[in-house]
Amino acid sequence: MCLTKTKDNSKPSANAADSAQSSGPKPYKLGLALSGGGARGFAHAGALMAIEEAGLKPDVIAGVSAGSVIAVLYAAGVTPLRMADIFARTGFRDFAELSLGAGGLFKIEKFKEFILRSLGDYRRLEELPIPTYLGATDFDHGLPVAFSEGEIGPAMMASCSIPIVFQPVEIDGVKYVDGGVLRNHPAWILRDKCELLIGVNVSPLKKAPRYKSIIEVALRTYNIMAKANQAVDMALCDISVQTPEIADCAVFDLKNIKRIFLSGYIHTRAALIEAGMWKPSAADADSKTDK
Repeated sequence: MCLTKTKDNSKPSANAADSAQSSGPKPYKLGLALSGGGARGFAHAGALMAIEEAGLKPDVIAGVSAGSVIAVLYAAGVTPLRMADIFARTGFRDFAELSLGAGGLFKIEKFKEFILRSLGDYRRLEELPIPTYLGATDFDHGLPVAFSEGEIGPAMMASCSIPIVFQPVEIDGVKYVDGGVLRNHPAWILRDKCELLIGVNVSPLKKAPRYKSIIEVALRTYNIMAKANQAVDMALCDISVQTPEIADCAVFDLKNIKRIFLSGYIHTRAALIEAGMWKPSAADADSKTDK
């Protein structure tokens, strides 16, 4: 059974499989579900730019792992281009500290603080202007969960904590790890909440014939699990975007942000045009009128 952590974080509820089939009025018109994918998550920023250029804006957003980072940044008002800019001069070593033991090779407290600084005054999920859900894995009970309220920092870190590589995150006495372990694509969280659901998958599986370290083995295992579990959620979306050409980009490689960003933009734009949803924004229309 898939559980959702809702208003009362101590009482998980809601069966995702049943919710996906539920009928009746939905509380939101447009929902956006962003998959995990490490540094490839910057394709989500490109996707958001295309969505804005189409004159659309999500009423609710959900993210897993890298998708959770982009989700909270966007919900807090950070623009897609600004997202790419704030990470352009950073690398894995700027965010991760070696910490053998305690269930993981690295701790990423510095990454949490980096993101929180970019959010302005927002510190709790329920404070964000756009309702936001972060998917994680309840490591103690083996269940996918979604946080919609509570502190942003711990929930986001729980969603991003790839097992073995990073330490599990404890929230209210329960340990959580990366949402991609069980549900790398958060469509299941939003399907019953919105009339139209756009899903973006930035986690293609690349060919990797050689594994030189325990981290590479851990990441390959994680990527295979993600590939296996995300197909069901992609099928729940009304519009499903994929970015196959960024499969060669490593999970922690921030050197290809521009290419990754453009991939998300190009594929989302194409998907929206194909769906008949490409309506250039008023700002773009005004700009053309002025010329």
